[in-house]
Amino acid sequence: MLRQRIASTLLRAEQASATSRPCLRNRHAQQKRWNTPAPKAGDGPLMARRADRELPDISQVGFRWGRTLPLFAALVAASSLAIFNYQKSSSPVIASTLYALRTSPTARAALGDEIYFKHQIPWIGGEMNQMQGRIDISFSVRGSKGTAVMRFTSRRPSSRGLFETSEWSLRTEDGAWIDLLEEGDPFRSLLAAPDDTTLPPPLDDEAARRGFRQQGALNK
Repeated sequence: MLRQRIASTLLRAEQASATSRPCLRNRHAQQKRWNTPAPKAGDGPLMARRADRELPDISQVGFRWGRTLPLFAALVAASSLAIFNYQKSSSPVIASTLYALRTSPTARAALGDEIYFKHQIPWIGGEMNQMQGRIDISFSVRGSKGTAVMRFTSRRPSSRGLFETSEWSLRTEDGAWIDLLEEGDPFRSLLAAPDDTTLPPPLDDEAARRGFRQQGALNK
């Protein structure tokens, strides 16, 4: 009987040790899970993540927009310049100067007929601020005889005053400077402010009564 008890005790001890070995292995494996390396570049998407995974290397984490941000800023600046240049090229001031060039005998003698912008997409240099009364622009023009750079400068001395042209000239390809203001200032009426209206002279009493009587007859 004693031998049977000892044998049964040893058998139970062996069974208990056999069942405890997988648990120890699992615990050991769980303790080694932190050794799983983080995904590297080119490994593909990580479908599952563990809470105890290895942290990524700080040296690999950088500013992704570091290379594309300067390019984006350059594109925004170029687009802004193109928009402002188009706004200036389509303004009534540019159209008035081109019309004045086509009708100026001096400009037609230097450039010929069909005076227009030299380039298909013109570049209008200088300042054009009609609200502040400052216009100082220049752009390239061409004709049937040659090309030149036209400059137009005009100032408004006061908010209620008219623009006064100080320079309207052409600089030809050979360096010759042509003053177009010798023929007079054709822009005085074109650059008048919208609110600068000249009131008509007052009517006499007889004309005023006659107009009132006519309006009364029409109202009947």
